[in-house]
Parts: sequence; structure tokens; C-alpha cells
Amino acid sequence: MKIIGEKINGTRKRVARAIAERDAEYIADLARRQTEAGADWLDVNAGTHPSQEADDLSWLIDTIQAAVDTPLCLDSANPAALRAVITKVNKTPMINSISGEPERLQGILPIAAEYGCPVIALAMDDKKIPETSEKRMEVIRSVVAEARACGVSESNLYIDPLAMTLSTNSKSALVALETMRGVRAEFPEAHLTIGLSNISFGLPARSFINRYFLSLAMAYGLDSAILDPLDRDIQAAIRTTELLLGQDNHCLNFIRASRKGLFDPPAA
Repeated sequence: MKIIGEKINGTRKRVARAIAERDAEYIADLARRQTEAGADWLDVNAGTHPSQEADDLSWLIDTIQAAVDTPLCLDSANPAALRAVITKVNKTPMINSISGEPERLQGILPIAAEYGCPVIALAMDDKKIPETSEKRMEVIRSVVAEARACGVSESNLYIDPLAMTLSTNSKSALVALETMRGVRAEFPEAHLTIGLSNISFGLPARSFINRYFLSLAMAYGLDSAILDPLDRDIQAAIRTTELLLGQDNHCLNFIRASRKGLFDPPAA
């Protein structure tokens, strides 16, 4: 299970302030703590106006890379900003994201193909987020076909079936899981990812919802997620689910995590 650390996101008030004030230590600390917690990529979202985004992304990239060598996930729908900063990235980045929207496909797929980037593909088009797994699969088939035509391999696609909040649709988790099943059946070389915290938005006890949904999703083939790597309960859920799904040879990762105290109750 690969973790895309979610915390360097300019839509968060404290991160937005750090970007505006060029508070490098705050951003570097977020990068270090997520890396130490096991993040495989760090999502980097400036969350600023398109006219300012390239400068802010550039500063974030420099700041993060001065602190850690973790691969980055460039979170932007702005092709101009992505082109302006992609050569600054030391390791081939992931791009978050494309969708069935023609502008995103035409603007971002060529960048992903040129630089060999993995890319997150959302199961939505320019109309709306489809309400059923069948409709989402239609969008995904179209996106995969466009990606192949542009030279992006199936193995470089991280398909996001979209976990919409349960607070507005109690069937949201089921739709996402059924979409995952469809992707695994039709596109076995593709990866599956998801923005985990979306599922619980607007509800109490969000960590419980997030971690139980994550375990279910892993059983349906989810192999990466955008999440908070500093959440010990989520980390424990990942290690336990990998163990139960036979993805932990000789139970070594679970045992190591236990010895490090991951499953101990938090200190009072």
C-alpha cells in the first residue's frame, strides 16, 4: 500500500499562510514528518490563483526538496504551472490529476507522457461526477483510451473512483468499491488510488470511517491513497489489512510495526 501524504495543501489555512509568508520551516517540517511516517509521495498543492500558482509551486518544490528526497505528487489542474515547474523536480513526479474533462486531458496528458509521470485519473467528466459505478466506468474507459493514445501506459495510471461523502449519499462507499472492482477486472495493470478523507466529510468520528473504508477498499484492490500519514490509526489499519490480505510475507511488516509501538494506545 503506497501512501501519498496529503498535508502540504494550500487549501488548508495554516499551509496557505505558510505559502503566503514563505514560511519554509513550517513546510519543511510537514515534509519531514510525513516522510518519517512512511509517505511514498508528498502531495504538493499550492491552492493559489493560476497566475500565482507556478511561483508558489516552485517555492514549495525547492523548500520540500531541501528537506527530504521523497518523490512529489504535483497537485494541479493548470498545465502552464506544471510545465513551469516540472523540470525542478529531482525525481519523476506523480501528477494529480486528469479526468474525462477534455481540457485536462489535452493539457496534462502530453506532460505526463513527455516526462514519464504516473498520473491520477479521476472518474469524472466535464458534466458531473457520475452517480453509478457503471457511468464511472464509462468515463474511466474513455480516459484510459486517451492516455494510451497519448503514450501513457496503463501501469502509469492511478485511477481514482472518487469517494464522495457519505453525509450526502449513504451509497457513496458502495459506488466507489464497485468502481474499484470494475477497474481491477478491465484494467489489471492500472493502479487504484483515492482521496481517503472525502468519504467522511461532514460526519463525526471521521477517523473511524476513514480507516474502515480504507480496509474495505484495499480488499477491492486499492493500492495507494491520498491520506494523512501522521494518523497512527490509519497506519495501523494499513498494516493489519495487508496482513489479513496476504500482502505481508511472514507477517514481517506487522511484527515490525508492533515492535515500534504502532498498536500501543497513545500516551496519556
